[in-house]
Amino acid sequence: MKNKKWPKVSLVAIATILLWLKTYIAYKTSFEIKIENWRQELILFINPLSFLMILFGLSMFMKEKAQRRYIMVTSFIVSAVLFANVVFYRFFNDFLTIPVLFQTSNMSDLGSSVTELINFSDLLYFADFIVLAIIMKFKPTLLGWREYSKVDRRAFFLVAVAIALFNMGMAETERPQLLTRTFDREMLVKNIGTYNYHLYDAFLQSKSSAQRAMADGSELADIDNYVRANYLPPDDKMFGIAKGKNVILISMESTQDFVINRTVNGEEITPFLNDFIKESYYFNNFYHQTGQGKTSDSEFLVENSLYPLSRGAVFFTHSGNEYTATPEILNDNGYFTASLHANNKSFWNRDIMYQSLGYQRFYSLPDYDVNEENSIGWGLKDIDFLQQSVEHLKAMPKPFYSKFITLTNHFPFELNEEDSFIQPYTSNDKTVNNYFPTVRYEDEALKLFVQKLKDEGLYEDSVIILYGDHYGISENHNKAMREYLGKEITPFESTQLQKVPLIIHIPGQEGKTMTTVGGQIDLKPTILHLLGIDTKKDIDFGSDLFSKERRDFAVLRDGSFITKDQVFTRDTCYDKATGEPTDKEACEPYFESAKNELEYSDQIIYGDLLRFYGEQNEGKDLSDQDPKE
Repeated sequence: MKNKKWPKVSLVAIATILLWLKTYIAYKTSFEIKIENWRQELILFINPLSFLMILFGLSMFMKEKAQRRYIMVTSFIVSAVLFANVVFYRFFNDFLTIPVLFQTSNMSDLGSSVTELINFSDLLYFADFIVLAIIMKFKPTLLGWREYSKVDRRAFFLVAVAIALFNMGMAETERPQLLTRTFDREMLVKNIGTYNYHLYDAFLQSKSSAQRAMADGSELADIDNYVRANYLPPDDKMFGIAKGKNVILISMESTQDFVINRTVNGEEITPFLNDFIKESYYFNNFYHQTGQGKTSDSEFLVENSLYPLSRGAVFFTHSGNEYTATPEILNDNGYFTASLHANNKSFWNRDIMYQSLGYQRFYSLPDYDVNEENSIGWGLKDIDFLQQSVEHLKAMPKPFYSKFITLTNHFPFELNEEDSFIQPYTSNDKTVNNYFPTVRYEDEALKLFVQKLKDEGLYEDSVIILYGDHYGISENHNKAMREYLGKEITPFESTQLQKVPLIIHIPGQEGKTMTTVGGQIDLKPTILHLLGIDTKKDIDFGSDLFSKERRDFAVLRDGSFITKDQVFTRDTCYDKATGEPTDKEACEPYFESAKNELEYSDQIIYGDLLRFYGEQNEGKDLSDQDPKE
């Protein structure tokens, strides 16, 4: 009996089909991509195909050995890109961008966070590569090769281009002006595919890199007119109410507002903060506005009253720009300015960026006593960090402006048993379960810190400002959040979960809950006005949260915005009273403002436009400067 001959399969075809189907399966299982109709499902299904056909089709010009080598290497690289997006999405609910890939100096500090995000089953993301490798090793005769004619190659690439044009045509029908609305990366991936999105991202990167060289300052005219037209004067009663006081600004890691005045397992999550807001100004409609830079983005917002970029972190991409930041302004007004963070000074490029912001001193890892006993997760525990930091505050010249960046309440929310003041939540989601005890630990750290300020005589002469830097629980955990909150997590509710606490304690002032809608971009003018410093000449996109003329308005980095009565997100206008979609006309009066603020801010950063307002400051080594100098 003759041996049965298996038909030979084109290596180009099998590599393309395997990676195409794997990508579509990843779309459906690893990303939360909202599909509204069959056309969108078809677009999602076909969008990887044209890219893969062209990529693997290049091997049609190669000899057999070169073709096999090219396809194997290419298959592995593309699979790695897909997998990297999957891992990034698991925590950030977002897709990678080129600027993020250049943030390599952060990788050594990620540690347990990355480990928590990767599973053994993730080998399946390389299944097609493994299958091809096995076939080439044990059944190479199954894979056919022939020398393709010009007609073959031409026909193949024409089909690939036709599929690409069909894809773009359908995408443009579903989402007009798709490539000019780049705030929403999910929309881009859904319509043009992961791989084409990365090509488009590369185009945006090259375009943004050229903007600084092309800028000449003329772009500032429209921006300046917009800022002046939207400037709001401070409340006379609040302006200068804290003049000459120290400022203690604390960034509360991953702290969302929903934990305030809530319980888990019958116990308060934030007992200290619940009491502290009774004697402070508490803003309960305050939103984080960060992008991919997370904590560094929140710092950028707070210090500059500019929006972060939609791609990457400004701390990495534009650390050499000229800024008119709060520390620089306060330096000119007799303040000593310092940032305190018990981590490597290069993390998020802070050692470089802080020079651009004007900080006189950066207290980083070498300034703290750090050992195994007082560390967990990302480093020094918050209690030890804040307690040790009081000694630094005592040594600073007065008045001082000091910013603290906490660490313990950071994904994956690790905590030793002796530091647990409440038990974890009980759901099938480990991340959500562990979040509550680390928030409770942070609350205890703040309680002990405030008490130590009182003991050391610093409390009565200091304005204490606490704010959440960004979300801690992403949309990937909506099921457990629905269970905890007792309601469906719709896009409306998801936007509302972007609220973070803002608590401003001013000595001698009674507590008050402020319902005005605002965001981190509003902190710079608010702080400066409390200290009696006018911001009328500054280019700020935020406005004083205490201003009597203030309108309720906050723009998020993805283009969503919140007003007094509406929430606009994912191309839908929601009524805040009901949480249900309403006529888009209700949101239309704010569309232009939201668009202008994001685009004008981007222009300032990409073009380094503030350098045209004055000469760039010379940088200094912040780590060695003595606070008494």
